[in-house]
Amino acid sequence: MKKFTDFGLNETLLDALSYMNFEEATEIQAKAIPTILEGKDLIGCAQTGTGKTAAFVLPTLNQVAEEQSDGVQVLILCPTRELAVQIEQQIQGIAYFTNASCYAVYGGGDGVSWEGEADALKGGADIIVATPGRLLAHIARGYVKFDTVKHLILDEADRMLDIGFYDDIIKIIKTLPDKRQSLMFSATMATKIRQLAKQILKNPEEISVAISKPAEGVTQKVIMAHEEQKVSLVQHVLGDKDDFNAIIIFCSTKKKVERLARKLKQKGYSCQGISSDYEQEAREEALRDFRSGKTRIMVATDVMSRGIDIKGIDLVINYDVPGDAEDYVHRIGRTARAKTEGMAVTLISQDDMFKFSKIERLIDRELQKDQPPKSIGIGPKWRSPERKSKRRKVQSIKKTDLAKPAKSSHESKSLKQKKERKKEKSKNRLLYEALPNPRS
Repeated sequence: MKKFTDFGLNETLLDALSYMNFEEATEIQAKAIPTILEGKDLIGCAQTGTGKTAAFVLPTLNQVAEEQSDGVQVLILCPTRELAVQIEQQIQGIAYFTNASCYAVYGGGDGVSWEGEADALKGGADIIVATPGRLLAHIARGYVKFDTVKHLILDEADRMLDIGFYDDIIKIIKTLPDKRQSLMFSATMATKIRQLAKQILKNPEEISVAISKPAEGVTQKVIMAHEEQKVSLVQHVLGDKDDFNAIIIFCSTKKKVERLARKLKQKGYSCQGISSDYEQEAREEALRDFRSGKTRIMVATDVMSRGIDIKGIDLVINYDVPGDAEDYVHRIGRTARAKTEGMAVTLISQDDMFKFSKIERLIDRELQKDQPPKSIGIGPKWRSPERKSKRRKVQSIKKTDLAKPAKSSHESKSLKQKKERKKEKSKNRLLYEALPNPRS
């Protein structure tokens, strides 16, 4: 296992890491940091919880600390405001003993935050962490100065493309100097990621670590549940988890978040909901309360499934199976981080079976499907997609048979007689055939 002291990092960064009790590098850090320090372009594939943020923050901070320059030196693009805030906080912690400054640029703020962002983009910060839409809004005003940028980093690149930021990313990159180091980090290595990499990276090194596999410390449980049973099941799962201090429940829609959070509050649980419907200030306050332990249970949409660095999550509940199999890994990646242990419970309804079968293929593991406790009732029976298609085939054959009922012996006999009578020639026909042929 490599230690951070093995990379030849700036002493001020090593002091900060020592202060935070970080000694050993994770796999992605051990592979990425030397490559980035050499100035090479890089495409890194690593899932949530592997320490990839520090993998690009440490070497770029090291170069910022050693190369004094006026203006923005590092531009980091990410998909969500939550991730932007998290990256900024991590940079502030690591850069505590250096002179490097960092500023996060993201939507949802007020006029004061806009002015602060504008000042930073005019050259008032060494490092900018930004969401593409907000950054383009500033660029359109004409005062953004990126001529000094030496490092471009795209974090959660696959998520940015999923959201539809491709065109925005290309527009932003056109404002940067051609001579720069470009780094791209993604949880998946889909075709669209490789296509983007070809456009913006030059002869990149490629690193892949633990692609699409849940952390070994996660205990995965699956419970079959009808939609109307899910609220009761969540309460049942929480019933014996009094020693679990931090719990995240993921729902597929904002309405479900509101409904479940309300139900849990009524039952006396310390609970808070969070989704894109919340104002930015309310979202940040909810996250602060959850991080500090003031709130024990967070009910959320997928806005929190990636990139939110909240340590010590004991339990993740998938109220709904995510539509994207990759998102399952990211959701349960909230727990069992940094070699700790955790639990993930997934509720599967009738409509979720096909989606979960895709997850099992992705993680290369078939999980046991449990039924709810008797007090809640019987849940749907698990059927794999293969069984489902066979059942439909059998049913279609039966319907065809019913549409054409079997003929009785009496009906068969009468049809035979009709055919025989048709074969018998009439008297007129016999006379006609006996007449001479006029053409002969």
